[in-house]
Amino acid sequence: MVLRKALLFSYNQIHESIRESVDRFHINEGFKPDLMIAIGGGGFIPARILRTFLKKTSRGNIPIQAIGLSLYEELVNANGEEKPGTQVQKTQWLNFGASHSEISLLGRRILIVDEVDDTRTTLAFAVEELQKDIEAEEIRKGMKPGESNTILGIFVLHNKLKPKKRDLPEEIKNNYFAAVEMPDQWLVYPWDAHDIETHTDLANKHQ
Repeated sequence: MVLRKALLFSYNQIHESIRESVDRFHINEGFKPDLMIAIGGGGFIPARILRTFLKKTSRGNIPIQAIGLSLYEELVNANGEEKPGTQVQKTQWLNFGASHSEISLLGRRILIVDEVDDTRTTLAFAVEELQKDIEAEEIRKGMKPGESNTILGIFVLHNKLKPKKRDLPEEIKNNYFAAVEMPDQWLVYPWDAHDIETHTDLANKHQ
C-alpha cells in the first residue's frame, strides 16, 4: 500500500466529532454504557472526551478501564508500501484484584474505545479476550456462558473504509459506533504532535 498524504486532526475537531456521534447514534438512549475499556494509548483521550457526553449511571461517572495491546508492523519499505502485522500482544490488561472480586464484568454494558479501526486486528483481539474473561468469570460464579447478559460494544473515532483483516461477531456489529467513516488515509492525532500549535494550524487548514 502506498501511503497517502497525512490527514491531521485537532482536539477541537475530535471533540466535536465525538459529541455529534453520541447524539447521532443515540448512545445514551440505546446502548447505555456503564463501563468503558480504552485501548491504549490511542483510545485514552477519546474515551475521556466521550465520557463528557455520556449520562452518569447510578454509581456516578462511567469508569474507564485501560488495556494495552501492541500490533507489530513492518516498517515502510523503499517503495512506500506498508505491511501491517497480524500478531497482537497484551502489554497491559484489566486488573480486578487477585480474587477477581473488586470489579465484575458480568451484567455490564461495556464500550471498547479506540482511536481508529484500521485493519481491525487489534479490535477483534480485544473483543475475543474480553469475551474469554467474561465466560471465565461466569463459570467461576456457577453460571452458564452468556447467562450474565454482558453486552460488548465498540466506539472508534475513525473507521477506515477498507477491507479488514479480521471480522467482528454479529452481536458486536450491532453495537459498533464510528464517529467518522473515512477513506484509507494516514491519520495524525494531536496527542502524537510534538508542536501542538503547528499541528492545530495545519489541521484547521484542511478542515
